[in-house]
Amino acid sequence: MNETMIEFFSETKFELENSKQVSTWIKDVILKEKFVLGEITYIFCDDEYLHKINLQFLNHDTFTDIISFDNTLGNEVHGEIYISVERVKDNALQYEVTFEEELNRVMIHGVLHFCGYTDKSEEESLVMRLKEDECLLLLKD
Repeated sequence: MNETMIEFFSETKFELENSKQVSTWIKDVILKEKFVLGEITYIFCDDEYLHKINLQFLNHDTFTDIISFDNTLGNEVHGEIYISVERVKDNALQYEVTFEEELNRVMIHGVLHFCGYTDKSEEESLVMRLKEDECLLLLKD
C-alpha cells in the first residue's frame, strides 16, 4: 500500500503557516476531481532558484511563479511543485489580491495540472481559472 502525503519544503526564507489546513484542502480537491492522493512535494523558492529549473528542464529563459513536474500514475496524483515566493508576491500586487490568496491559487494550479487540466490555449486557461476559483472557495468553507 502506498503512503499518501503532501510535503512542504523551503529553499528560501518562507514557511507555510497553515500547512495542515492546506493539505486537507488539497486532498479534498483531488478527491473531488475523482483522483486519489499519492505524494505531492511543494518546494518554495526564490526567482533565481526557479529560473535555473526553468532553464535546465524546460529550456525557458523566463521567470515564472510555478513549475510542476507531473508523475501521476493512473488516477493516483504524484508530483513536485516548485513555487517562487518572490513571483507570487509580485503577482499578488499586480492582481490586487492578498499574498495568501495568490499563493493558494498557485498551489492548487499545480494540483489541477496533475488532475489533467491544462492552460496552453486561451480556452483552457479560462477553464483552469474557473476551476482555481472553485477550489479557492472550498478552502474558505
